[in-house]
Amino acid sequence: MFARVKKAGQYQYLQIVQNRREGKKTIQRVIATLGRVEELQQKGDIESLVRSLSRFSETALMILSGRSDVHAQTSSIGPALIFDRLWRELKIGRTIERLLEGRRFEFDVERAIFLTVLHRLFVSGSDRSCEKWQRDLVVNGSKDLELHHLYRAMSFLGEEIEDQRHCSPFSPRCMKDVIEEDLFASRRDLFTGLDCVFFDTTSIYFEGEGGETIGEYGHSKDHRPDLKQMVVGVILDDQGHPVCCEMWPGNTTDVKSLIPVVERLKNRFHIRQFCVVCDRGMISKDTLDWLEENKLLYILGARMRNSKEVKEDVLSRAGRYREVRPEGTLSKDPSPLKVKEVMVDGSRYIVCRNEKQARKDAYDRNAIVEALEDKLKSGPKSLVGNKGFRKYLKAEKDSVSIDRNKIEQESRYDGKWVLKTNTRLSSEEVALKYKELWQVERVFRDMKSILETRPVYHQTDEAIRGHVFCSFLALLLRKELDAILEKAKLDFEWADVKQDLTALRDVTINENGKRLTIRSECLGCCGKIFKAVGVAIPPTIRENH
Repeated sequence: MFARVKKAGQYQYLQIVQNRREGKKTIQRVIATLGRVEELQQKGDIESLVRSLSRFSETALMILSGRSDVHAQTSSIGPALIFDRLWRELKIGRTIERLLEGRRFEFDVERAIFLTVLHRLFVSGSDRSCEKWQRDLVVNGSKDLELHHLYRAMSFLGEEIEDQRHCSPFSPRCMKDVIEEDLFASRRDLFTGLDCVFFDTTSIYFEGEGGETIGEYGHSKDHRPDLKQMVVGVILDDQGHPVCCEMWPGNTTDVKSLIPVVERLKNRFHIRQFCVVCDRGMISKDTLDWLEENKLLYILGARMRNSKEVKEDVLSRAGRYREVRPEGTLSKDPSPLKVKEVMVDGSRYIVCRNEKQARKDAYDRNAIVEALEDKLKSGPKSLVGNKGFRKYLKAEKDSVSIDRNKIEQESRYDGKWVLKTNTRLSSEEVALKYKELWQVERVFRDMKSILETRPVYHQTDEAIRGHVFCSFLALLLRKELDAILEKAKLDFEWADVKQDLTALRDVTINENGKRLTIRSECLGCCGKIFKAVGVAIPPTIRENH
């Protein structure tokens, strides 16, 4: 039985209606029509009726009593409901429980790991803030967890395992490797393997020592050469799904990290053949020679300005560009990608050019030259501290002038990039595969923002590895949700997802041992996310016995 508003002409009437089943049909029968809604509201009759009926409902009495001994507690329920479902569907918890067999902890390690991962997804800050954040959240099984439990759970993830096959000198096999391999195996039916892998690295600095071996001084991408750091590499498949993460001491260069990563990928995931796609920062002659010797396919960005072969041979070769149109793009695209193939001493290069980017490069350079001409009138000292200006200047004895030859040389690179490959893919396919790397770089930016929760207070390599792996799992869950929303043709900003899921709350009222829970309204994108993931939104009012 329920109340409904029935519209008749310009008026609305409040009715009491009963649902009755007759055979396979549900019939609605009007028990009573109470009158026009606006008149009932003006007279206060609706409130009087509700209070009168509440005498027969303990639930309603709790809400309406207004007594001072009624206690209420509010908690956010959206984050855990969505991401715990994804956590279970990916079978992460099941793998952790299997690894824990025979181990005795006085707390729930799997729940501690999930809580840490959920915190990374929603809050940028120290792990120390997770304990307080947890108080405002409903996460099944996490009620009694404390900060030291989270630290011990992270150390468990970074523990070295007995089987050290396929390890590298600076990357021992850990618990986290087993989880990655199980994740890949469970998804292999969906993605059949790794046709292409995208690889990129980032650095994370410490404000402490950075464990026993991981924290080292090296080239800092955060511009903090005064602090020890570690290097983190993330490998994605060509769909943007995270496959695994690798960690090295902070003095490991990108060039040195690529070869062990490829070897470990082949052995860990039992992949016979795949294509490595990475940018020009990963390339060295030794790296290329190793890839060739091991008959591994690659698509690598080439250094245009620093490679004599590229600068003098590849870019100087005449040839016709062909337009590349990815599937789904318009044939009238005003700025299509263009490619041409160049062979130099048996090496295959693909020269790519984008007209729109070429115009932008020329415009930016002309703007710098115009500014230079104005600055030179004020004297050369005003140009000393500007790197962008110095690029186009030449000094002759006591005078400084614009280097017109340098400007002409730079114009050769407008809108261009050069790829080197040993694949049999067409020029168009090579260009599009490399272009996917740009799309994947967005994923790495997401990873970088999640990694802003730095492992400041961890003292051991195990805890540091576990800390970073929790960030990787957070990235994995986020990308899993992104894929589900994309399939449902939904596109939400991540900030809105976090805000709207967090805004879904339960208010629990306690009185004389009785508990009543009232759910808040679904705001923004919250309801659509629940529907896409397949999670039922809890009823508005629930009695807890």
